Amino acid sequence: MATIITDECINCGACEPECPNSAISEGDDIYVIDPNLCTECVGFHGDEACQSVCPVECCIPNPDIRESEAELLERAKNLHPDQSFPDTGELDETTSRFRNDNWINAGRG
Repeated sequence: MATIITDECINCGACEPECPNSAISEGDDIYVIDPNLCTECVGFHGDEACQSVCPVECCIPNPDIRESEAELLERAKNLHPDQSFPDTGELDETTSRFRNDNWINAGRG
């Protein structure tokens, strides 16, 4: 599922430079995430980088767009063809929130 930024966003911009896919941009009132570019940081980080730096924790999984770890990794590979990524079976807690117990135990998995 792509990440969304809720109305609680304080428009601070902390999230934008953290996105490895440049999926975050400034909207009219709050920052927004392009779901076609969001990989939930699979292949890059063990959690969503935007949520990690958000002071009000308004970057949350979009319940209307559910995607598997494999789908998100494939998107990352397509967005970054010159970069190497682990295979799905090689992802771990540092490269996928799906394998990160802290993320799962926080109710976000």
